[in-house]
Amino acid sequence: MNNSYRNPLTDRYAGKEMSFIWSPQHKHSTWRRLWLTLAKCEKNLGLPITDVQIKQLSEHLDDIDFDRVAALEKELRHDVMSHIRALSELCPDAAPIIHLGATSCFVTDNTELLQTKEAFAVIRGKMLKLISNLADFCDEYRALPILGFTHFQPAQLTTLGKRFALYLQDFVLDFERLENEMTNLPFRSVKGTTGTQASFLELFDGNHDKCRQLEKDVAKAMGFDKVIALSGQTYTRKVDYFVLTVLSGIAQSAAKMATDIRLLASMKELEEPFGAKQVGSSAMAYKRNPMRSERITSLARYVMNLPGNAAATHSTQWFERTLDDSANRRIVLPEAFLATDVILSILINVTDGLQVWKKVIERHINAELPFMATENLLMEAVKHGGDRQELHEVIREHSMAAARRVKEEGLDNDLIDRLRNDPAFAAIKDDFDTIINPSAFIGRAPQQVEAFLSETVRPLLAAHAADMGGGDAVNV
Repeated sequence: MNNSYRNPLTDRYAGKEMSFIWSPQHKHSTWRRLWLTLAKCEKNLGLPITDVQIKQLSEHLDDIDFDRVAALEKELRHDVMSHIRALSELCPDAAPIIHLGATSCFVTDNTELLQTKEAFAVIRGKMLKLISNLADFCDEYRALPILGFTHFQPAQLTTLGKRFALYLQDFVLDFERLENEMTNLPFRSVKGTTGTQASFLELFDGNHDKCRQLEKDVAKAMGFDKVIALSGQTYTRKVDYFVLTVLSGIAQSAAKMATDIRLLASMKELEEPFGAKQVGSSAMAYKRNPMRSERITSLARYVMNLPGNAAATHSTQWFERTLDDSANRRIVLPEAFLATDVILSILINVTDGLQVWKKVIERHINAELPFMATENLLMEAVKHGGDRQELHEVIREHSMAAARRVKEEGLDNDLIDRLRNDPAFAAIKDDFDTIINPSAFIGRAPQQVEAFLSETVRPLLAAHAADMGGGDAVNV
């Protein structure tokens, strides 16, 4: 077992539900369900298929002998025919009608669309849980002032809740895209070898209405309301591009948030959960590395690049199809969903236990706020009869001295104390603490967070409360 490559997505990270969706057992059991559904629908439309044949197929949906299939595939060099032959051995009466009128893509393409639909549902549930976690965090810290950054340089204050509301908004936008793709995901259904349905038209003696009804009936029985209007042998691979674009968007949002958490951890303002026995470094025992956020950004980098792969696949499908999509998609589709599943599970874990170090945040504000507060102090002193130009020069001189103290001597910023004790500001000396209160520099950040939560996020969560999932990654 340890002498051949194993995929870390399934071995180390991904949840059981997502792993099962893309497992050989689920995939090939779905093939059998499709063959059963096709036979039932063909029977209902008048083809000579017996109850005995239907019963045999229904009794062998999950008992797949993978060793037998492997032996057959070694001989036949065709995976679908190998599974048809193995199922025929179990269902001798049904053998003549298994896969009747269908081409291989009837089971391969439709199964991948079913897997995508099921995988989307898992992603959707985890996104709702993540959105809920972030909403609670944003609400709790909506008014906590923090130092803002532009160009990673200190800027005007914002609040911790507002900053995380920016991440939350990204995920809400991703959720809306996900909803759209889930709603519009089409089924291939029955289209025939080159998409013309010629084989089914022959089976139904030229009855076009029965051909159209068959594809609707099969799709409905498999849980799809929408059937793609046209196909070649395969459904257009542009659908895969749309699917991977949604997952890429989620990965982008995750990477942005996780990267910022890593920066905040370096600044010691915020930390992801850290286990009691967790080891941060094999050499430096004191370290608390943001390993969860690092894993998120690592996996996100992979997912973000997959749409380009899907675009190349779609663009090189000659005429009605070529097979150079097959091997590629066997890797790309499952791994895209498995990696996104891991990303969301880790994010849920991180947002369940973020640690906020308020004193560090306060210290960083106090190091920069004196410079930012000078304009407010200037305006207030002018209101009390001061000369604007003279006050400006006093502030400039003290600012330069305070900056030198910080940069050259490594001491605290004492600009506020310098100004408070300068006679030029005597008229407002007793008002300094009020004027430079960090809460006076955060604008409408708390109100913006409250409005976003009440008008957008809470209604979304309430509407989908029954669909919320959880984080079940094997190793976070």
